[in-house]
Amino acid sequence: MNRLTLAAPLAFALAFTAPAHAGDSATKEEAMAMVKKGVAFIRSAGKDKGYSEISTKGGQFSDRDLYLVVYGLDGMVHAHGANQKMIGKNLIELKDVDGKAFVKERVELAQSQGTFWQDYKFTNPVSKKIEPKQMYCEKLDDVAVCGGIYK
Repeated sequence: MNRLTLAAPLAFALAFTAPAHAGDSATKEEAMAMVKKGVAFIRSAGKDKGYSEISTKGGQFSDRDLYLVVYGLDGMVHAHGANQKMIGKNLIELKDVDGKAFVKERVELAQSQGTFWQDYKFTNPVSKKIEPKQMYCEKLDDVAVCGGIYK
């Protein structure tokens, strides 16, 4: 009986502390699922409503450090789930800290492959630090819908 009395509070404490550490960052599977959900939403609701919903901070297309971004195949940002100030800007020449022109590469990959993963470095909206990032993208008509994870 004593073991049960001690085990119950320990189990209760672990149940509420372990998930907080395990789920701090999004996974590849979550990024892919969110991009697919975003693509489906844009198809069903239309571009205007889709881009607006994707750009809503804390909405259905942002979760912890995972958010969606929609780039035109010319480098123009149509939606951004973490920074609305980027919407309407052409970032084709934007480079990461290592000098990688990741938006230009993203547009080229969208045109040549349609669906792909891309590696570069970017500021994590949770940690506020520049970290390695993997971005999953799917081409939809004349845009690439993307969501990424931090490694």
